[in-house]
Amino acid sequence: MTDTQLAPPKKTFFGRLRSWFLTGLVVSAPVFFTLYITWVIIDVLDSNVVALLPDAVRNALTVWIPGFGVWPGFGLIIGFVIITIFGAFAAGFFGRFLIRLGEGILNRMPIVRSIYAATKQILETVMASQSDAFRDVVLVEYPRKGLWVIGFVTGATRGEVQAKTSDSMVNIFVPTTPNPTSGFLLFCPAEDLTYLDMSVEEALKLVVSGGIVTPPHKAKATKKAAKSSAKSSAKS
Repeated sequence: MTDTQLAPPKKTFFGRLRSWFLTGLVVSAPVFFTLYITWVIIDVLDSNVVALLPDAVRNALTVWIPGFGVWPGFGLIIGFVIITIFGAFAAGFFGRFLIRLGEGILNRMPIVRSIYAATKQILETVMASQSDAFRDVVLVEYPRKGLWVIGFVTGATRGEVQAKTSDSMVNIFVPTTPNPTSGFLLFCPAEDLTYLDMSVEEALKLVVSGGIVTPPHKAKATKKAAKSSAKSSAKS
């Protein structure tokens, strides 16, 4: 076989053009999508929060540029300040009293109480500094033996589910592809989980891309040792 036969075929001009276009699409699409989502969030906050300001303040913040009403992002700053002030007020005695009073009213409403309780519990779980929610990525053998899926540890199983199972169970959220906001809740024995070294962000990229984007493997001995000790303690 000659060198001419071994040499790869040369790309035509349209072949290079197609390759450049696909490369530009892969590079630019995430950037434009991120900028678009960020702009939509800022625009929604600007149009709703700034509308609460007095006319004199709003006129002082007006930008004389076509397409702009006020300084972009000012609504985001106002929203941050309002939420911070509300949190400081809620931490006080009078604030806690009003919150308990409001929660008592909400808990008497048939449909509203379910929405409020679920939302509050999720936020408290995710925002708690001591929470292990979505800190670890694991492999779970699902839906049958020999097949594996990516899962996220959302905490230790408690309550009736743990009381009626003999093993030490762990709550695992298994996301779907390409929409990771939907998925399955699995209660898995701790010894059946395989902990991965990849971060939550890397695992989400792997799930959303359908396996196209694979994070580089960098073994972390400290993490593996910690998980091994956790498994042994769970068994004991």
